[in-house]
Amino acid sequence: MIIDAHQHFWQIDRGVTDWIDDSISGIRRDYFPTHLAPYLDHLNVDKTVLVQAAETVSENDFMLSLAEQAPFIGAIVAWLDLSDPTAPQTLKELAQHPVIKGVRPVLQGIEDPEWILQHNVMESLRLLPELGLRFDALIQPRHLPSIDKLAWAIPTLPIVIDHAAKPIIRGGTDLSDDWRQGMAKLAKHPQMHCKISGLATEFGPGWSADTLKPTVDHLITCFGPSRLMWGSDWPVLELDGSYSQWFTCLQHMISDLGPNEQADILGQTAARFYGI
Repeated sequence: MIIDAHQHFWQIDRGVTDWIDDSISGIRRDYFPTHLAPYLDHLNVDKTVLVQAAETVSENDFMLSLAEQAPFIGAIVAWLDLSDPTAPQTLKELAQHPVIKGVRPVLQGIEDPEWILQHNVMESLRLLPELGLRFDALIQPRHLPSIDKLAWAIPTLPIVIDHAAKPIIRGGTDLSDDWRQGMAKLAKHPQMHCKISGLATEFGPGWSADTLKPTVDHLITCFGPSRLMWGSDWPVLELDGSYSQWFTCLQHMISDLGPNEQADILGQTAARFYGI
């Protein structure tokens, strides 16, 4: 099974995706399952993980409605303000939908890198394991220490790092020691997983298998294939490349691994983590 562990859909006139501004006007249009399906069919991708693209609870209903229309959606990662007093009850309601497998606050947009460690947020996160939900961490390198603290505090919480914590690699910038050491430290937690996604966008124009391989090699060294999963980050990916280009690039970067290890990264890790 091949699983795209990270993709989005949005409808511009819903008025909830203000982050799609003039700087990324190239993707300021509607993206629905009918737009993604041809790529999945062409590349034999079996399932996807649909991740929230707006910070509103209405986003969850929007994604659920799409999942009813598109059988290839194997899991949904919902949005929720984990600091809200009603978050525990909302989590219980979300868990009633079998296709909702996790939640994701947009940590990269929160100024305080330790927001996630607030008492009320942590109390909400402690509910996830018993509800059968996972935590997607949309973070930047500045968040690595707080996610390490989170993993120590709640060792039963399944965590996946989105976009490899967005390493600063724009235009070929060398990987920082802080990112290298921070990711290695996170990987020591057994419940920690990582997505090989979003790297083309972080690099920008000129990305290739050769330019991105040092990043992917470090992830493989730290996490091993059994805790890594690939994701397209489509349609954000379209700012700097195509779905087919990224999939082919990923396959090239892991071609020196054994068949079972490649199968983990291409789908089996995501299947286990999200219960697909």
